Amino acid sequence: MSDAILPLRRAIHAHLSADAGLTALIGTGRIHDEPPRALSGLYVVHGEVTAEDWSTGSDRGCEQKLTLGVWAGETTSSRKALEAAARIVASLEGAALAPEGHRLVNLNWLSSKLARDPKTHLPTVTLTFRAVTEAL
Repeated sequence: MSDAILPLRRAIHAHLSADAGLTALIGTGRIHDEPPRALSGLYVVHGEVTAEDWSTGSDRGCEQKLTLGVWAGETTSSRKALEAAARIVASLEGAALAPEGHRLVNLNWLSSKLARDPKTHLPTVTLTFRAVTEAL
């Protein structure tokens, strides 16, 4: 059921890109699949995903543990990164996402971790979520 990873990622990306509160905090076009080069200010990057079979006797399903990273560029603080992370959690909580070819059963926030990047020493917040989808 790893075919559910990209549709869910696209649905999350579209939802967060349309969130006016998040856009007010980080700006437009600041959610990425890969870390951008030399970008200052806050931005969000899709992170690691672990997908496991969650099928029942009658339905194909997938459980995903996925991460989103909120990076604070040279000009921002950990406080701003934490504010953006809190907005992401609030935005995704109960969101009616529609990943193509799948039905979202649930999406729950599991944890947040504030750390400093070992190379740049810039703050980053890693958000971990659990999602369950069923194939349509």
